[in-house]
Amino acid sequence: MRAARLIKMVLLLQSRPSMTAAELARELEVSERTVTRDAQALSEAGVPVYADRGRAGGYRLVGGYRTRLTGLHRGEAEALFLSGVPGALREMGLEDAASAARLKVSAALLPSLRDAPRTAAQRFHLDAPNWFQEPRTPELLPAVAEAVWDDRRITARYLRHEREVERELEPYGLVLKAGVWYLAARVPQAGAFRTYRIDRFTGVAPLAETFARDEEFDLPGFWAAQAERFARSIWRSEAVVRLTVEGVRRLPHVVDPLAAREALAAAGEADADGWLTVTLPVESEEVAHTQLTALGPEAEVLAPQRLRERFGREARRLAALYDAERVAEA
Repeated sequence: MRAARLIKMVLLLQSRPSMTAAELARELEVSERTVTRDAQALSEAGVPVYADRGRAGGYRLVGGYRTRLTGLHRGEAEALFLSGVPGALREMGLEDAASAARLKVSAALLPSLRDAPRTAAQRFHLDAPNWFQEPRTPELLPAVAEAVWDDRRITARYLRHEREVERELEPYGLVLKAGVWYLAARVPQAGAFRTYRIDRFTGVAPLAETFARDEEFDLPGFWAAQAERFARSIWRSEAVVRLTVEGVRRLPHVVDPLAAREALAAAGEADADGWLTVTLPVESEEVAHTQLTALGPEAEVLAPQRLRERFGREARRLAALYDAERVAEA
């Protein structure tokens, strides 16, 4: 446990000019007193860790000290080679750089771990696109990716409601969601972050100037908030539904998971027969009908009345199609 923490501490100091005791304690999830003891242990072991005193002080490595990756155990080495997504790297134009990096890491590993790339590839593969969809790489993705890496402003033209619009953007990050590429960018004129589908870009031109990245920007957090905001924005109505125990279990698999989670959290107790009544936010009656049909007899729509009547009509049609006497006559 401590050995792994000491290795992590060396790698953290190796990646930055210096770090305070508080910063190291936060990264290592220990107390500052433990950081002090670990720094002393590293120094005694021959690792040149130096402590600068004073308010602006901290810990740093002396003399450009570097360590080889000999502290990795097998699980860590294999996880390292899972961190890249080959298809995504290829689409961004980074396949050659990623390949070179993997070769350098492999060369630094102990001989007993040199097969980590092969063993990881044998066991895991990420296929990002949805089923039944032909993945398409946006033509302008490499240009956008290069601007993201360089923190370079771009002028982008994109289709907005069938109309072409031009914006100056500060490209912060890329997100691959179900086979679709998105750009999280700051619009300088508006001072706000927005999301753009890259396959809607019709032109991208890098500008001469770079931008100062907001180090507080959290791409995963921003994306999660945007995804939730989008899901809520399309909820236009509600459906009151009774669910069996099996219906409750299957609900998050047939409707928006966020909608299911909120509906189930706000529901009361199940009735004497085990049925649970929920109020489900839905996009429209049409969408609700399509989604809830997948639950079959595990769900009963109580409201709105028009949606309930629609399910009733279809139930009668199904009953007629599967009428026992009719099947017997056939």
